[in-house]
Amino acid sequence: MKFVIAGKNIDVTQGLKSAVEDKIGKLEKYFNPDTEVHVTLSVEKERQKIEVTIPVKGSIIRSEQVSNDMYVSIDLVEEIIERQLKKYKNKLVDQQQSAGFFKQEFIEKDYMDEEEIKIIRSKKFDIKPMYPEDACIQMELLGHSFFVFCNAETDQVNVVYKRKGNTYGLIEPEA
Repeated sequence: MKFVIAGKNIDVTQGLKSAVEDKIGKLEKYFNPDTEVHVTLSVEKERQKIEVTIPVKGSIIRSEQVSNDMYVSIDLVEEIIERQLKKYKNKLVDQQQSAGFFKQEFIEKDYMDEEEIKIIRSKKFDIKPMYPEDACIQMELLGHSFFVFCNAETDQVNVVYKRKGNTYGLIEPEA
């Protein structure tokens, strides 16, 4: 695995770099040697955060963990990614798409599904044109963490969502 390690508000010391490579390097049993792993370490006040992104064709494997100790965050993020890989193996390893990114042993091994994804409820609703700011207000009124709407400016379906720190995000399709 090839590591791309960056730091925000933190010096990436050799000790941190070694800890990341040792811990996340345990995932190399799943990936081909030329798989790139993007790691960002950051510190905000007492929060020690690690973000790991592993792009594979058609998908992105991603996790972020926060604790008051960077080494604890590193341990946690490796466990989460390993769990994701085992849980979603069949969906990730589409033989025509991304099988080339994973080692053959991982592709051939069966993992027990911890939880199968089940849609238990379906909703239909009328999408009315509105501006993103109005969609945020509607989302807040409903008490939801996201809201799907038709953007009055672009006439396309968009999603607004609540982010950490009481900020909002907008998802819109590419042209």
